[in-house]
Amino acid sequence: MTPADVSDALVRAVRDAVAQGELDVVVPDEALVFSRGDGVFESPVALRLGIEPRVVAERVGGTVTGAGFVRVAVSARDVVDAILGDPEYGVAKVPERQWDEWPRTFENPGFSVRYAYARACWVGRWAEDLRLQRGPLDDARPEELRLVGVLGDVPGRARQAERERDARPLMFCLERVAGAYHDVHERCPAIGPGTARAGRVGLAEAVRVVLGNGLNMIGETPRERI
Repeated sequence: MTPADVSDALVRAVRDAVAQGELDVVVPDEALVFSRGDGVFESPVALRLGIEPRVVAERVGGTVTGAGFVRVAVSARDVVDAILGDPEYGVAKVPERQWDEWPRTFENPGFSVRYAYARACWVGRWAEDLRLQRGPLDDARPEELRLVGVLGDVPGRARQAERERDARPLMFCLERVAGAYHDVHERCPAIGPGTARAGRVGLAEAVRVVLGNGLNMIGETPRERI
């Protein structure tokens, strides 16, 4: 389940409640969804509509936070599988804007994002050479869960960037994805001496999809090698 799926489920919940006479509001076209990490998504849909959040939460198997957000939990495996099943994951119409090319250090967010994309591509090439198929992400470590949480936040930030006509919300999110992936790549290697994890190969591919789409959205052609 992707953030878009969560959004669709929330909209259906509102529509059903209206049809059953429990709510009297205009059904929105979409519900804004943000990732809170570890496969947890929250939406202010009830606050925006001025309705009781419990009505929506109960229909999607979610809960209500103290701030009135509707919270839905999705497994890390489901988030990764959803990304791998959607080549257009997170794509929105975002104004073009780019980072500086230099210096090529991790302190430069542009280099960090581009290098994270290149690293994810490297994993894919090595997996292909080793004939290692990607697999489900099971028994994820904390670093991997953090990465999945940030990956899940990208569609919401992309839509925010489109709505505000400002690429920065998306770019900041891509920087977080890159930072989280560098940690995973170094601490939880998919391929290395005595190591070959199919689930981590799939996670690297999900990173490649997300960062590649993100770079394209801001007007930059992703590079597999830097």
